[in-house]
Amino acid sequence: MRTHSKETQSSLSPQMALQILKEGNQRFINNLKANRNLLQQVNETATGQFPFATVLSCIDSRTSAELIFDQGLGDIFSIRIAGNILNEDILGSMEFATKVVGTKLILVLGHTKCGAIVGACNHVEMGNLTTLLNKIQPAIFNEKETKESRDGSNTDFVNNVTEINVHLTIERIRRESPIIAELEEQGHIKIVGGLYNVETGSVAFYE
Repeated sequence: MRTHSKETQSSLSPQMALQILKEGNQRFINNLKANRNLLQQVNETATGQFPFATVLSCIDSRTSAELIFDQGLGDIFSIRIAGNILNEDILGSMEFATKVVGTKLILVLGHTKCGAIVGACNHVEMGNLTTLLNKIQPAIFNEKETKESRDGSNTDFVNNVTEINVHLTIERIRRESPIIAELEEQGHIKIVGGLYNVETGSVAFYE
């Protein structure tokens, strides 16, 4: 499988880009890797890069986007931060990825058993982590379904907050980046969410 060129990148629709990730995840959970020569991809990307997707995911060691979507060098922009939260620097990175480099898809990817989400649900405060976890509080506030314990010990509550956090992040991307919002309105890109299951390796997509 060869690295994307300017021509192959520009020929992809946002929906096709999403389909590539879906198919990659299917290969991953079936332990069927695409045939790649990574050293060859180093050479092919030495003079430029033409990734087709931008993935915002967690720093969790189990959630490497390149692995769970079976992608190679030069295929995706991977933005990783605890709790897959959003800030100005990440938005700027997304604007660079889409407007300048030409990726066709933004995926906000949460995952089950996320330590950052659990920490936010438990109102953990620790140094600079406090500021980061505060960015997850809107998802906790918006979680209305759980009637029993609303803390990190309640798996259903944590899962609900995790999903809400993904949706709120997508809303913020559209609201806080006119550049990305315009690209989406014009059909040049697609913004979707997803939830990675650390027990099965599968990704559920929110389109």
